[in-house]
Amino acid sequence: MTPTRPLIEVESDDDNIYQQDIRNRNITGRNEPTDYNVPVTNEDLDPAFNINRRLKEASQYESLDYDVCENVLWRRDQTKIKPKFTVRKDFSRWVISLQIGVCTALVACCINIVIEEVSRQKYAFLKQQVDENVLKGDLSIPYLYWSLLNLVPVVIGATLVAYIEPVAAGSGIPQVKCYLNGVKVPRIVRIKTLAVKAVGVATSVIGGLAGGKEGPMIHSGAVIAAGISQGKSTTFRYDLKILEHFRDDHEKRDFVVGGAAAGVAAAFGAPIGGILFSLEEAASFWNQSLIWRTFFASIISSFTLNIILSAYHGLSSFRYRGLFNLGEFAPLPFEYFELPIFMLMGVLGGCTGALWNALNSRLNVFRAHAIRQRWAKVLEAAFVAVLGATFACLMAYTINDCRPLGNDPTEHPVQLFCMDNEYNAAAALWFQTPEATVKALFHDPPGSHKILTLATFVLIYYPLSCVTYGLSVSLGIFIPTLLIGAAWGRLIASFTVLAFPASAAFVSPGKYALIGAAAQLGGVVRMTLSLSVILLETTGNIGFILPIILTLMTAKWSGDYFNEGIYDTQIRTSRVPMLPWHVEPEYQNLSARHIMARPVVCVRLEEKVHYLLDILKNTTHNGFPVVEDGDDGSHANGRLIGLILRSQLVVILKRSFYQESSRFWESTVNIEAFRDEYPRYPAVEDLHVSEDKTSGDFSVHMNLFMNPSPYSVEEGTSVPRIFQLFRALGLRHLVVVSSENRVRGIITRKDFLKHH
Repeated sequence: MTPTRPLIEVESDDDNIYQQDIRNRNITGRNEPTDYNVPVTNEDLDPAFNINRRLKEASQYESLDYDVCENVLWRRDQTKIKPKFTVRKDFSRWVISLQIGVCTALVACCINIVIEEVSRQKYAFLKQQVDENVLKGDLSIPYLYWSLLNLVPVVIGATLVAYIEPVAAGSGIPQVKCYLNGVKVPRIVRIKTLAVKAVGVATSVIGGLAGGKEGPMIHSGAVIAAGISQGKSTTFRYDLKILEHFRDDHEKRDFVVGGAAAGVAAAFGAPIGGILFSLEEAASFWNQSLIWRTFFASIISSFTLNIILSAYHGLSSFRYRGLFNLGEFAPLPFEYFELPIFMLMGVLGGCTGALWNALNSRLNVFRAHAIRQRWAKVLEAAFVAVLGATFACLMAYTINDCRPLGNDPTEHPVQLFCMDNEYNAAAALWFQTPEATVKALFHDPPGSHKILTLATFVLIYYPLSCVTYGLSVSLGIFIPTLLIGAAWGRLIASFTVLAFPASAAFVSPGKYALIGAAAQLGGVVRMTLSLSVILLETTGNIGFILPIILTLMTAKWSGDYFNEGIYDTQIRTSRVPMLPWHVEPEYQNLSARHIMARPVVCVRLEEKVHYLLDILKNTTHNGFPVVEDGDDGSHANGRLIGLILRSQLVVILKRSFYQESSRFWESTVNIEAFRDEYPRYPAVEDLHVSEDKTSGDFSVHMNLFMNPSPYSVEEGTSVPRIFQLFRALGLRHLVVVSSENRVRGIITRKDFLKHH
């Protein structure tokens, strides 16, 4: 995913209302088209509505309908609900949370096992080739094999992402974060996205790219949660006819929160960290019952994965709490005079993280303009895969860092030019997956690497990871940043001992590698609370929480001085209308009349079918105020009596809920007619409305379908107050009215944001 493009490359409906003005026209006896091909009605001698260009650029993202539409049909449905059904519905939420945890863990296990088995065969084969050809003096053969073994899986994964599901690129965390904030990112929670994500992340890690599988697990958990909670698959067009009461954005988004947390728990073995991650980085709306269900899903996910992977590895005890298994840490004692050192390392991590974010953003700006064709994206990923193999071979062949066998936990030690019973420590950094290398840097004994080896590795892997993140592949950012930080953290420990030999008594390379990893990751993603708990749960060292928190806080503060975290940077440059926690400073002294869009496309309580088709075809608005008592019976200056959504109008027209034929359907229509179409409502172009309905006097009465109590504010209401109302209630539309309740404008989320 590249930050200058939209998070997905499709056009979507605009939630806002275009600025409009009435143009002078020569009205004749025929309909005359407006700017958006809207006919002029002969009876009013005015356009049905008049649209000019919006002063702000139209958004390419919709908002989710977090607010429940309490129309007549919904109220009828609520009256039929018995107390037993309420208990059964709440119990169903817990059952779904259980299923989310189990399924997320199963997907994580499958990905992990495939990566482990294939990578083991890959590096065993490469070790054999190196051992055979080093004696012949021809090391080009291992390089060619390495390049090929990187190239093939990466091309497969990049092809799947580029040609089948582009939204599966990257880690998926920015998209999930936007979704939970209330922005609808199309295709983000489809089963096809999950399939491409799972296969893509496995091929990317097997192909040796600088990335990990942990970040994509958060996206995978969100997709699983969205799918299970709906009781149907729109991809396979199969409906189980269950869980219909969860088919709305409000319920679906709550389950996606649990899925994201379960993904964190599966990735890191950190159930509490999963909840805090969803709270800090993702979800915008919380309640007590949601916290408990999210925690339950996280625990089930971590426990299920632990059982399966522990059984798979033949262990008698449960040691695999998550995919990112750091191994058993010995107690990490620290002296209090080390705390300033850790804080300085945090500053270093924040500065290097800010530089990483800036370089990656500029690189992706270039990608957005220069690499647009799908084949070019696949070719770029292939080039980076070969580039990684090239740097790995150059480092392994040129640095003769020999260490005795048995001092390194690597599974495939390579001798190269070392003596018998020795292995090359520089090659060992590359002859395993990035997760295994991080684990080695945390647990290798002192003196396992030369300073030159660590310095060269950092100088290679830092730009390599920066180039990799943004490719058309499914890959996360946690592991490469942890790896870079662990390497330079261990390097700082080596320099400290070299400069002050007496410090060897308390300077542990593994301890400083952990601090460096926390500093680098905190400097890139800028998480403090959740990342502290994730590292705490992963390492199991409660006594080391103070140094980790201090490091992460200083990394965040120093990084924030230069730019935002990588996820926020991607969201902002993609121009997704995501609401921040607080209103922008320049909006503090404004009122509703300064930011609202006007005039507004309204509908009357009883509206002609041809007018409804016109506004659906010629605008991209998703909400239309319902008015009465307009000037001369028109839509202008009417009193607000309700709000109707585009999706509702489409279903009404599709199912022919016309006022003239109400005797055939009014007694049988219910809310299920709209739930059955969720979430992929028909496009207006797919509606087949007969000509006699559009040219005649057929109409739709909004009384049954509209929300009769939409939220509204007066023109003089301050923007900060409106923002708090908008964000706290998860609104999609907020109508601005006069003191007489006449519609004056409308506000949507992007009216609170700059550059939207």
